[in-house]
Amino acid sequence: MKSIRKELWFNIKNRREYINITQEVNEVLNQSGIKEGLCLVNAMHITASVFINDDEKGLHNDFEVWLEKLAPEKPHSQYKHNGYEDNADAHLKRQIMGREAVVAVSEGQLDLGPWEQIFYGEYDGLRQKRVLVKIIGE
Repeated sequence: MKSIRKELWFNIKNRREYINITQEVNEVLNQSGIKEGLCLVNAMHITASVFINDDEKGLHNDFEVWLEKLAPEKPHSQYKHNGYEDNADAHLKRQIMGREAVVAVSEGQLDLGPWEQIFYGEYDGLRQKRVLVKIIGE
């Protein structure tokens, strides 16, 4: 069995962003030479997520509106967590959107549906962040 581990780094320019990382994950898979196995992609930050969905800007806006209704950023005083950092909402948004995605690798390709893409969701950005890609198989 073979495995590869790689970190993808991103400079997040906004507090919240959605980044399509499918191509970067595909590049790691191509480097690995693995033809059959599993690919784990997970956020390495407690205020970020990795998820699979459609790459459509309207949908990304819908995520933003929906998450803000469920866990509004302000007022910061509504959260007991806020003190040193005002990011309690980002922790809650991550819980909703999830930490990681696992994708089957079949015949050397990510086994995604026709519209599925892998995204990094950031909810407390404005700094450098990273994602772990771990692929195992043969």
